[in-house]
Amino acid sequence: MATISIEGMEFFAYHGCFKEEQVIGTKFRVDLFLEADTGKAETSDNLEDTVNYLAVYQVVKAEMNIKSKLLEHVSRRILKRVKKEFPAVTHARIKMRKLNPPLGGKIDFVSVELEE
Repeated sequence: MATISIEGMEFFAYHGCFKEEQVIGTKFRVDLFLEADTGKAETSDNLEDTVNYLAVYQVVKAEMNIKSKLLEHVSRRILKRVKKEFPAVTHARIKMRKLNPPLGGKIDFVSVELEE
């Protein structure tokens, strides 16, 4: 069993509870950790025998383009879709950060972490 991590994916998206956030948008950073059996790929050196990082990134990007009010909601959508589209993934964890959230002061980010 191996952990495949795709970290620091950055997106400009329109998630938030405030109307302005869904109009103006902001930056988000996503880290994804996937557990999968990579034993076959370790000896075959064949992309089809593991989880394709580019394909996973495309799933995350597509879900980030769909507006949500809550980080929890978009994070859960990403986890569910990754598990559905990549059956080799036995466990997944996501950390999503909203950079510079509009909370009335200087805040680097708010984040949520979920597992599936």
